[in-house]
Amino acid sequence: MKSKSFLATKERLLLILGIILIAFNLRPALTSLGPLIGLIRIESTFSNSLLGLITTLPLLVFALLSPLVPSLARYLGNEKALFAGLLILALGIVVRSIPMVGSLFVGTLLIGVGIVIGNVLLPSLIKDRLPKEIGKMTGLYSTAMVGFAALASGVSVPLAERLKGGWRAALGFWMITAVLAIIIWLPQLKYKGQVLTYRQKGLWTSPLAWQVTLFMGLQSFCFYIIIAWLPEILVSYGTNISQAGWLLAFNQFISIPGALWAPIVAERMTQQRKLVLGIGLLYLIGISCMLFNSNFIVLTLGTLILGFGQGASVSLAFTFFVLRTRNAWEAAGLSGMAQACGYLLAALGPLLIGFLFDATQQWTWPLLVLLLASSVMILAGWGAGRNQYVEFEKK
Repeated sequence: MKSKSFLATKERLLLILGIILIAFNLRPALTSLGPLIGLIRIESTFSNSLLGLITTLPLLVFALLSPLVPSLARYLGNEKALFAGLLILALGIVVRSIPMVGSLFVGTLLIGVGIVIGNVLLPSLIKDRLPKEIGKMTGLYSTAMVGFAALASGVSVPLAERLKGGWRAALGFWMITAVLAIIIWLPQLKYKGQVLTYRQKGLWTSPLAWQVTLFMGLQSFCFYIIIAWLPEILVSYGTNISQAGWLLAFNQFISIPGALWAPIVAERMTQQRKLVLGIGLLYLIGISCMLFNSNFIVLTLGTLILGFGQGASVSLAFTFFVLRTRNAWEAAGLSGMAQACGYLLAALGPLLIGFLFDATQQWTWPLLVLLLASSVMILAGWGAGRNQYVEFEKK
């Protein structure tokens, strides 16, 4: 007969593996789409405006649904809600790969719904199930999320070129990780989590909650601007298209160690203000390298420095959801609020930068906006880094 300690260890390992596999699925279905837009345009009748909507649609879904996800978890529990999110994500991947008019939009919408559930509830789940390993687990799942996002960007075009179904098959490829996550997550459905004892009313009037939200939102704002426009910025300085593509890839891959490092350091600190300042300085240095110097070596260093800061900032934002709340349901509420506003800013960021470039025909003003956003992010993070809890109203 197996000992209780062995069973407990097995259950713990399955939980950790399940969290990692969910994290694997929170970005590839999105980041795999961008590199394929050119192929989709050639093989379909979609206009550039419609294709732009496809890339923006998930961010709008995140913004609209993030505040509602904690209510779903209240009735189903974190584990069942995350399982439902995986099922919706898998369905979206299948629908998006069907060669029918409108399937690309419907599938992308479903994918956004599935991902937003995982985005909001993973911090809450870690707070509930692994409260003594917040830093390590947040770093681990953030690393998995960021790493697979970068991987999906890199392999999308090669998959489309080698698979029989072309770009549709390349998008459908990520069904593999979704199904694997569903299977591994099945044992968690028997677990009953905490009961919600706090209303969300006090959340939206809390200064600390808004500081966490601004930190999350501004780092998302900067991230999606860099993803959308970094190659164009580099090409304008004389970098060729191939080099610009590789530098964007390096920017994403260098964020992986940053994502792993920041939560582990944050958990060991009573306050995270110094960590926020350090991450913010990486942003300011990286962006300044692009603003004030067109030398290829300087641009490369700036891109790498900024990438490390981006990875650290996103994982620190997720860590704040846990460190600034007392229990799993409060963490879910704060996560929902911060991600709703954060992804709304993220959706607006690339559009704003494109408008500024069209108006000025130079990258100076867009980069100055990034510097300003980074500076405000530091100020918000300085407040979010205080050793305090967001106060919720009791029933």
